[in-house]
Amino acid sequence: MPMIGPLAIAAAAGIAGYTYAAMAPASQLFGRTIVAGRDPNEFALTFDDGPNGQYTEQLLELLARHEVRATFFLIGKYARQQPKLARAIRAAGHRVGNHTMSHPWLLLASPRRVHEELAGCNAALEDALGEPVRLMRPPHGARRPDVLRAARELGLAPVLWNVMGFDWRPTATAARIMEHLEGGIARNRRRGRGSNLLLHDGGHLTLGADRSQSVEAARMLLDRYPPATVRYVTVDVWRESCAGTMDKNCR
Repeated sequence: MPMIGPLAIAAAAGIAGYTYAAMAPASQLFGRTIVAGRDPNEFALTFDDGPNGQYTEQLLELLARHEVRATFFLIGKYARQQPKLARAIRAAGHRVGNHTMSHPWLLLASPRRVHEELAGCNAALEDALGEPVRLMRPPHGARRPDVLRAARELGLAPVLWNVMGFDWRPTATAARIMEHLEGGIARNRRRGRGSNLLLHDGGHLTLGADRSQSVEAARMLLDRYPPATVRYVTVDVWRESCAGTMDKNCR
């Protein structure tokens, strides 16, 4: 049986390292991103892939009842189709971020396509909202150094996450989504970190995706961790509080 040579080992290690840098939400190897702050009692509720009709509307009603502000990363083509709903999100006091025009894998896109996706989404959101957008989340979390550079050239701060509800899975139930959220929160608390919670109010494949289980999981989360016991923030708070620091818990 042939031995694996040092070049093959080095190549495998290089591929693994690149994959981690490009895809791991906590990785800062390709450039700094907002993940979470240093207070384990700070939570940021974030929702991707909207706006999405009734499910986004249900979330807005739920968040209003609890007086919680969240961050919504919107797909540009959906915002073009539902500008009134995009405005309703912002009018309710939530932050709106760029989630590209059509939700491609930016890791695999040409630099020109990356710029078009980000700039196009910026234009769609700013047309709907009447104000600049300052946050961006790359679809799937996939990025390269030039993706992050393009975002910053457009005035966008890249945002990742450190808790995923896995609500995009077809078999996801509210109870199972909640299990994922609680597990991630417990892990972050052990590490002395805030929790940046990723859920979805839409689906990138089609407008009108069923997100009823995500809405129910958000309700369960707010019942389990009411605002009286934790502080819900929008992710731009972490951008400001972490500015200029190299604290490993503030990234």
